[in-house]
Formats: sequence, structure tokens, C-alpha cells
Amino acid sequence: MVAPVLETSHVFCCPNRVRGVLNWSSGPRGLLAFGTSCSVVLYDPLKRVVVTNLNGHTARVNCIQWICKQDGSPSTELVSGGSDNQVIHWEIEDNQLLKAVHLQGHEGPVYAVHAVYQRRTSDPALCTLIVSAAADSAVRLWSKKGSEVMCLQTLNFGNGFALALCLSFLPNTDVTWKTGQVERGRAWKPPASLALCSRSCDSMVSCYASILCKEKLHTFWHHNRISFLPSAFRPIPILACGDDDCRVHVFAQQNDQFQKVLSLCGHEDWIRGVEWAAFGRDLFLASCSQDCLIRIWKLYIKSTSLETQDDDNIRLKENTFTIENESVKIAFAVTLETVLAGHENWVNAVHWQPVFYKDGVLQQPMRLLSASMDKTMILWAPDEESGVWLEEVRVGEVGGNTLGFYDCQFNEDGSMIIAHAFHGALHLWKQNTVNPREWTPEIVISGHFDGVQDLVWDPEGEFIITVGTDQTTRLFAPWKRKDQSQVTWHEIARPQIHGYDLKCLAMINRFQFVSGADEKVLRVFCAPRNFVENFCAITGQSLNHVLCNQDSDLPEGATVPALGLSNKAVFQGDIASQPSDEEELLTSTGFEYQQVAFQPSILTEPPTEDHLLQNTLWPEVQKLYGHGYEIFCVTCNSSKTLLASACKAAKKEHAAIILWNTTSWKQVQNLVFHSLTVTQMAFSPNDKFLLAVSRDRTWSLWKKQDTISPEFEPVFSLFAFTNKITSVHSRIIWSCDWSPDSKYFFTGSRDKKVVVWGECDSTDDCIEHNIGPCSSVLDVGGAVTAVSVCPALHPSQRYVVAVGLECGKICLYTWKKTDQVPEINDWTHCVETSQSQSHTLAIRKLCWKNCSGKTEQKEAEGAEWLHFASCGEDHTVKIHRINKCAL
Repeated sequence: MVAPVLETSHVFCCPNRVRGVLNWSSGPRGLLAFGTSCSVVLYDPLKRVVVTNLNGHTARVNCIQWICKQDGSPSTELVSGGSDNQVIHWEIEDNQLLKAVHLQGHEGPVYAVHAVYQRRTSDPALCTLIVSAAADSAVRLWSKKGSEVMCLQTLNFGNGFALALCLSFLPNTDVTWKTGQVERGRAWKPPASLALCSRSCDSMVSCYASILCKEKLHTFWHHNRISFLPSAFRPIPILACGDDDCRVHVFAQQNDQFQKVLSLCGHEDWIRGVEWAAFGRDLFLASCSQDCLIRIWKLYIKSTSLETQDDDNIRLKENTFTIENESVKIAFAVTLETVLAGHENWVNAVHWQPVFYKDGVLQQPMRLLSASMDKTMILWAPDEESGVWLEEVRVGEVGGNTLGFYDCQFNEDGSMIIAHAFHGALHLWKQNTVNPREWTPEIVISGHFDGVQDLVWDPEGEFIITVGTDQTTRLFAPWKRKDQSQVTWHEIARPQIHGYDLKCLAMINRFQFVSGADEKVLRVFCAPRNFVENFCAITGQSLNHVLCNQDSDLPEGATVPALGLSNKAVFQGDIASQPSDEEELLTSTGFEYQQVAFQPSILTEPPTEDHLLQNTLWPEVQKLYGHGYEIFCVTCNSSKTLLASACKAAKKEHAAIILWNTTSWKQVQNLVFHSLTVTQMAFSPNDKFLLAVSRDRTWSLWKKQDTISPEFEPVFSLFAFTNKITSVHSRIIWSCDWSPDSKYFFTGSRDKKVVVWGECDSTDDCIEHNIGPCSSVLDVGGAVTAVSVCPALHPSQRYVVAVGLECGKICLYTWKKTDQVPEINDWTHCVETSQSQSHTLAIRKLCWKNCSGKTEQKEAEGAEWLHFASCGEDHTVKIHRINKCAL
């Protein structure tokens, strides 16, 4: 098998912060589907890897639903709705996208979808019945057969909104029966919903028991071969809509049109979730609301028996309706089965455990899962003896800046449950096989819940650090297990949880970085000892080797004081002096802000979300003041001695670049040239030059001057620059990077152009230089937002360049200077990301790993791989690998 050129090996992301955007596929080894920005992500919880991305929406994905198969086999189709006003039906085969069909018609964002397979009596082939609700106060019903989609009906809710939807079939109408045969000594059992009569050649007639007629005539075993006629009844879909009028509206399909048959009252606030489940001959509906309650309703066929009723018995009020099915009228009744009160805040989601096969039998357990804004998830089940619904298990999160759960899901057999928190985090619990009442947290995917603005590899290439507008800094590293050959990457630390949107960062050394946010201050962070210990334990590195280059007086961890804004270092003595929980309870007044104390712990596997929030902060060691507006970009030189930073600017005096000494943290120099915001800077690999590109469509190149003595601070002077006439670019220059030999630099702009400039001679002592383009202008077909040059050359001695576009695509090119004037055929297009590999919004940063490595799975023995990471506004961070020999 030929090795692929480009692979996406790891993806870091989390669900969008909306209800209904998480769904677990039924069937064995089901996939977890959730929406991240404009993508639908398929995640394998057992392998802990992202299988694929389904890219088709142009705005945020708001809701997802797998279409369950009636036989309990794995789902292969799902539907999703987004803020782009459309519903997409996805068909999956072998965990890859086979076909996508777009359903358009809504005039507002779609925030609820559901779908079921339906078989009509006139057509034996299955079709898909899809229902969607949007902000245009409309519920649309669609029928899909093959690639053909037809809108069957639109239900208008006036000034109201249907916030939750669920489709099912009325009891005893959702089965299609075929002609059966009876032989001597054997009988074919007819469905209980049919009044079925048959005549045999022994002149005897049997009428079998029927739910519809509620009578039973002579039944026996026929001694001769006979045949039964098939049923003429058709399955009748039923739709439940949870509305903002605090009611659950029930619709049933009659003559291919859905008609309202009931409105279930009882809730006192908006309905947030509804779901049907069939148990025997009855249909149960669970509904949850912002009134903190869950209601379970029972729908059944109403008895038509004329038997007298005992008036002394207390009976629940019945809501009845009648459905006509093939000229037969059937009466149904709905009663309130129970009310579950256990949550202390809005109940956002409620789900029944899905059907599954056990010992060859399809089973539907009577277990219910609910998620609430009170940060808990409850598993409910009726008591075996009394039948009273009780709380079986309660799990949740403790501490941190969190606001509860948006959604919850069962896996295929109910042995795992997952919750989706307000800040996008997933919480996974697994049931203990020995003690079924014990549930333990499991490792699950995590990532930013807003745009990722910057990323950087550590100097050794062992982890990456990212910052985003979700106001967090996150550290991702590989988890290397002795018993498994596959290596998976996970978030192992959250060094900074800030109050401003983070914009940029730079690594100073392996365990020290500086970050900039929408504030005037740069903040410097240093890794604590507990992180270094856990990092070595998870990644399999030698602790002694890592600690030998660190200070002996490292703090143990960090915590945020009750009234503070900075991460405060915690040393060993501070941990020993912390009060116990009992002492804190006795001394607390009850009105104090409870400070979360750091608790050191040794981990051998990636931490859970609770641990990431409370015990993985890095202490802040320095603040750098000097800029007048919000920090926009920062970079560090190769020798880690100088730091350059710039802020947002509309005037020349504010667009100055400040150089900092990374030892004394004092300002070294202010470099003034640009008139608008400097968008990115880069030191040359030999530390002789500093390149800056700007919103003013120009670049400036600064050269380091030789100093008389090493004790003096380095001084940079303007070496070359462009103006609006000499600049090839006509729009904002977003990105720049250097070739590994420091001879050329690359710029990328919104005008879709990538240009190579040079050569840059560091030995030339001339004051002014006229450095111009040394390549043909590369038009990549889209606005360029990121450019990065690989530190390793192609085997043909060409430079490998990755270009990130505003549309989310990444293109790989190779370039080599030619002797022709003008330059011709100097650029070679190698490969670009596929639709599933690409980001869905603008790419903010591309960064190559410092050294090449070999494939982790030995798919191509001896083939060398180049790794680079990408991040973007679509909330995702991806690690890609390139087969250098296949370029």
C-alpha cells in the first residue's frame, strides 16, 4: 500500500455551547457525534481518536441526531442543523462520508432535529422522515428517499418556538407483517394488534386475541397447512414538540399530514427536552423543563371493553385522542406516569437508554438519564418491587468556573454515560463491571470552545501550547502507554485561565512561555514541579533528565487567590499549612468566596476536566508593561534571549515593536516604523534579523548590530522595508516566516498572494538595502492568513511551505530559486487538505515541529514524516504529518 502524502493524525476540539449538539450512535462500538463550530465531528470513545470531520455547514452546528435502526444495528446516517438555516443528511460508510444531502427552506437558525426510518404500505422500501425546528417559528417535516428530498409539511407556531423534537410511531402500528405458514404441530403467532381470522381446510375458523377488538374466540392448533393474510395497517408517526409555552404538543400523521392531537400541560417553564421510548405495548414520553422537573407520560391504546369500572379506585386523568388507520378508528390515551424532582436548576436534556441486543434478544431498558445546569447528571430507574422511580446514580463536576450541563447521552449498552458542559467540556463516566453502582471518570477528547488564535511547539517537539478567545491556554501532549503501540494526544494541562481573550504566545524555553491578550500587559508563566512530574509520567520521559535543566526551587503548583487575578505560586510549605476541610468549614462565615486550593497529585494518564480546571495552572512569574493598547503578537528569538511584542495600533507611535530581555525582563529597544498594527513578527533562525509585517500592507526588516561587549544589550536597526509602491501586496499582510537557512523570508496576504523575498546577507554592513521579491508571485486562490516554512528541506533541496487560507484549507508547496528572470516554475504545488481534513473557518497559525520523526504506526517502514500543527477560528487544533519522500 502506497503511503499517503498528508495525514491528519490528531484533532483537539469540543462541542459547541448549545443544547442538542451531542449524540451517541446506537449499535456496537457506536461513534459519538458532536458539532464543533461549523463541523460535525465523529469521535470513537474507545480508541479516543477523531474518526473524521463532516464539513458542510457554513455556520455553527446547533443540533445532531443519529438515525436509529429498528434492529439495533449500528447507525450509518445522521442529520444535523445549523445557524446557516439548513439541515444536512449525512450518510456514513466505513466511518467515512459517503453522501450529504442538504435540506433548505428554513428562514432562521435550525436548533432541533430528529429523524426515523419509515416504511409505507404502498412502497416496501424505507424512506427517512426528518423533522426540524428553527428560529423562524416553524417546524418542517421532510421525506427523504435516496437522493430525493421533499418537504411534506410546515407547522407554524406563531410567535412561539418549538425547542425540542422527537419522532416515534404509535404503539402496535409500526410493524409490517408478511404472509405466514402453519404446519401440523406448529402455530404462527399473529401480532397482538390485529384481529386476524383464518380458515383451514379442516373447516375450523380461529379468531386470535386482538388489542383492537379486545375479544378472544376459539383458538387452537390447526392440523393442516394454512396461510394467514398480511396486515393492512400502516405505521403511524407521532411527533412531540416541546414549546416555549410550557406545553408538549403532540402531532400524529393522518393522510400524510401531521395534525395536533394533544397538548400536555404541567410544566411551568420552557420545555428543553422530549424523547419517546417503547416498552411493550406502551409508548413513554419523557420531558424536561427549566422548572427543574422531569415528567414521564404514558401513551397506550385505550380499552374499549364494556366491563364495569370500580368507581372507588383513584385513576389518573386521561388525555384521549382517536386515530383512523385504514378505516379503523383507534382510541389512544395519555396519562402522567410520574414526576421526577431531583435537580436544583434547569433540566436541559433527558434521554432513554437505547435498545440493544443481549443474548440475541432486542431489549429496551427502562432507564432515564438527565442533565441539568446544577452541574449534575442523574440516572433514573423504577424500583423493581414498588415501581417507584428513584435516583439510581448521580454524577457531576465540582469546582471551577463552570455553569452546568447542556446535554447527556448513553452509549449503546448503557455502560457509559457522557455529559456536555456549558464551556464545551465533555465528562465521561464508565460503570464498574464488579460494582454496577460505581461509576468512574474516563478520558475523553477536549479542546477550545472558541477560536484558537496561536500555537507553538516546545523546542523538543514533545508538546504544543495553544491560546484562544475562550480565554484559556492549553497544553497538549502524547500519552504513551506500555501496552499499546498507538499513541494518542490529550490535553494534560491548562496553564492559564484568563479574564481576557488570549491572542498570542511565545515559548521562552521548554517550560516557560509568555502570552498576550486583549489587555496591555504581557504575562510570563513557568511550569511547576507537579506538572513536570505528571508530564514525564504521561509521556514516558525520564524525570531526572527533564529536571536537570530546571531550577531546584520550582513551585509545586499554582492557584488563584480569592480576590486576585494572577496565578500565585504554591510551594511545599504552603501545601503543608493548608487547613483541612473540617477546619475550613468551622472557620468559614458562609459568605466567603471559597478559594480552590492546589492539591498535588501524580498522574499516569491524562487528567479529567475537574483536574484540569483546578490543579494544572502554571504560576505567573512576571508582568511586562509598556504597550498602550491590546497585545496582538509576540515572538522569541532562537537563542531565547530576546522577546519582541506589538499591540493594536491606529497611529505610528502605538505601532512600535518592543524588545525585551528574557533574563532581566527589561525593555531593550523600541522599533518604530509601521503606521498600523503589526500583525506578525519572526526572528531569523540565526537571530540576525527581525521581520515584521503589518496591517499597513508593508513589511520591515531589522538587523542586529554587533556590540562592543557581550554585556551590552543588542541593538537593532532598520535594514530594509517596503512602502505602498514597492510592496507587492495590496491588502493586509497577515503572516510571515523565514527559510531555515535565514536567506529568504515569506509573506502571505489577504490579496491571495505569497511572495518570497531575499537574499538577506547578515555580513553586509550597508545601512540601507533594497530587498525585493526573488520568486514569482504565488496566487493560492484564497485569502492567505498563515504561512510557515518547514525547518527541513525537501530531498530535492527545495523549501517546503505550508499556506493556510481564510476558507480553512491548507496547501503545501515547494519552492526553489531559479536562475531565470523573471522567475518561472519556481513554485510546485504538492498537496492540499481534503474537505474532512480542512478547517471550516480562517486558519490563524501554522507551526512546524522542529525535528522530523518516524510514523507512530510503522505504516511505511523507514519513511520519514514531517509534522506541523494548525489552529483556526473553527475552535480546532490539528496535528498533520507529511511523508517527505512522497512529496
